[in-house]
Amino acid sequence: MKENDRLVGMSVVHDDTELLVVSENGLGKRTPYSEYKVQNRGGMGVKTYKITEKTGNIAGVRSIKDGDDVMIITSAGVVIRLKAEDINTVGRNTQGVILMRPDADVKVVSVARAPREEEEETAEATEATENTESTETVEE
Repeated sequence: MKENDRLVGMSVVHDDTELLVVSENGLGKRTPYSEYKVQNRGGMGVKTYKITEKTGNIAGVRSIKDGDDVMIITSAGVVIRLKAEDINTVGRNTQGVILMRPDADVKVVSVARAPREEEEETAEATEATENTESTETVEE
């Protein structure tokens, strides 16, 4: 690594995953791993993101696939959850698209992959629990 370079994250590559990169100012993108050439010992790396004043530095990277959810967390404690497939897949050396618009002086500080929560299944489970509780109350 060069003097001012720093490691932001790393991830294991699987055939069905893509690299998610999110910047401090809420821009992000998915890129297929096939766009990255394999580096040998002494390789200086491959540029993955076009950093500008608009994007800010890279806040986080994760391996994701369709069916995953992505959680983006800001320095103000705001958390948003996105479906992985809703994030555009674009080339390596680009800025990406707007994933969230943090307020002034607020930066994205972390990115996490989360298993998909199916809204219908959650609603059905809650409804079943409520019905069971009310039935038990009546029987007592």
